[in-house]
Amino acid sequence: MKDPFEGADEDEELEEGAMAVAGAFAELREAENSLNADLDSDQETEGIQGHRELAKDPLCLRSCQTHSIMPVSCFFRQRIAGELNLRHRGLGPQGAQAVAFTLTNNPSIKRLDLRDNGLCGTGAEVLAAVLRTSSSICDVDLSENQLGVTGTQALCAALAENQTVQKIQLAGNRLEEQAAQHLAAFLLAHTSVKSLDLSYNELNDLAGEILGPALAENTGLTELNIRWNHLRGSGATAFAKGLEANIFLKVLDISYNGFGDSGASAVGEALKANNVLEELNLSNNRISVVGALSLGFGLQVNQTLRILVVSRNPIRNEGCLGLLKSVRDNPASALELLDFSDIQINREFDDLASSVKVILPGLCLKTGAHRPEYKKELLPLFKPLSPASTTK
Repeated sequence: MKDPFEGADEDEELEEGAMAVAGAFAELREAENSLNADLDSDQETEGIQGHRELAKDPLCLRSCQTHSIMPVSCFFRQRIAGELNLRHRGLGPQGAQAVAFTLTNNPSIKRLDLRDNGLCGTGAEVLAAVLRTSSSICDVDLSENQLGVTGTQALCAALAENQTVQKIQLAGNRLEEQAAQHLAAFLLAHTSVKSLDLSYNELNDLAGEILGPALAENTGLTELNIRWNHLRGSGATAFAKGLEANIFLKVLDISYNGFGDSGASAVGEALKANNVLEELNLSNNRISVVGALSLGFGLQVNQTLRILVVSRNPIRNEGCLGLLKSVRDNPASALELLDFSDIQINREFDDLASSVKVILPGLCLKTGAHRPEYKKELLPLFKPLSPASTTK
């Protein structure tokens, strides 16, 4: 049953919003009338300048008034620049409509940053309609906006028809396996996006099984960030198999996922066949010694990987030794950085590292774990008593 007071609360909120917007426009009119007045401080100058810019764009002002959106001076200052940055402004779905109006009438904007604005699915649908036909915007950040399945579907469908956008950030939107269906279709259909950020979402093993085949067939991405998700088990294995077949991806971040030993083994197999990938981040993935040794099989033959990060995995000194030996046994290795940060190593590793440096002088080994130092100290049989403890 509907709350009888719910309608009253909504009316009250709308009335307050209308009063706030009316007040903002009253301030604008007052500022316009006083543009030629003397100013006593730089702060006043900046404030009046902002109002002047607002007053010079009646179309944008009308759009804000239509959608009951508070005008923001930086919004108008950026309308003639190449970037529109309105992150953390609390725009909401209604604000997305005002932004969409400006984007439609301003072809000079190339980068759109609306991170953390609570756009939700409705706002994403409004922006998707603009992005579908935009020929200028090439970089879009819609992270932390609660896009959901509806918003993801609208954006993916729009970008599948757009051949201009090259970078898209969708981090922190709580995307799950339902959204992965639309992301997979997007990866299969679109070839102009070079960089995709799906980090800090909730893509699980089922999502990995969906995205893996799409990654295998994708012919555009060169950089993919999917860290801080839930790719584990069969999902991690399927995703790694997609990497094995991919021939375009150069940078991949799959850290903080829980790939485990099975996932690490699948990545090792992928590195045997993949001759394009240059940077791989596998940190914090619950990989043990067994997984590290399996990963090493790929390093024995891979000739393109330049950076490998396996920090904060429980591979211990034995796993570090296994990986380093694999690099040593590959004379064609292209590795420049091997990161073992926060993993305990010992002198045996140091000795091996010294010999590997002779073969690969350009290789940088990063180790940041605390090493216990054992010092043999003889305790004195008798300690002189301090004056305070001497019996009187």
